[in-house]
Amino acid sequence: MKKISLLTIVLLIAGSFIAAAQKQNNKKMKKVLFVVTSHDQLGNTGEKTGFWTEELAAPYYALLDKGVIIDIATPKGGQPPIDPKSADPSSATEDTKRFDADKVLLEKLKNTKKLADVNQADYDAVFYPGGHGPLWDLVEDKNSIALIESFYTHKKPVAFVCHAPAVLKNVKVNGEFLVKGKKVTGFANTEEDAVGLSKIVPFLLEDELQKNGAIYSKGADWGAYAVEDGLLITGQNPASSKLVAEKLLVQLNSKK
Repeated sequence: MKKISLLTIVLLIAGSFIAAAQKQNNKKMKKVLFVVTSHDQLGNTGEKTGFWTEELAAPYYALLDKGVIIDIATPKGGQPPIDPKSADPSSATEDTKRFDADKVLLEKLKNTKKLADVNQADYDAVFYPGGHGPLWDLVEDKNSIALIESFYTHKKPVAFVCHAPAVLKNVKVNGEFLVKGKKVTGFANTEEDAVGLSKIVPFLLEDELQKNGAIYSKGADWGAYAVEDGLLITGQNPASSKLVAEKLLVQLNSKK
């Protein structure tokens, strides 16, 4: 019988302790699901839309740099469309420049999970970037609606920025609209007017949320503004993306 040296035994024991420690550490790491649009047509204009780069990049890095694990899902799976205007150099920020050079994230976007295949039990929170795309697909997507309801009823944070709060339009909890009586924000009517799309979008986010009983408020057009009402976190526009992520991070860190 081959003898095992003392050094080998020590290394085996040390290895098992390290593996156990890593497993425990992974359990402590927070995991967030990003849900992104698959829709690329801007109404009947013939122009393209999708998600707004800054609204994905800024929260993604704000969370990633704090050790949060992030998965991305879309209704169709695979590469989600990027709003071409958000990829224009005039819209560039430090986060979008990092995004453009991030091969890991770009590869992750090419291979997003299908929304129907994800389970809220695998995550600590959900985050929805905006762009005009969600107004056409995620608002009506049954998987998205059920997912938000599940996160909320399991007392997990749900966060949205810019046009993404529109996906709350059909979300109900215990028979009532989730936004009823809740403080929320989102892309303002004045901001939609400013980009010339008030007659193009299927509905105005500000009006629709108020119609469902939300207590809507906004800051200055294009300024950073976010509202937190319990587990519900919403941001007004692209400039609010990082602020939403910061509020989400505080909630994640407050949960053991």
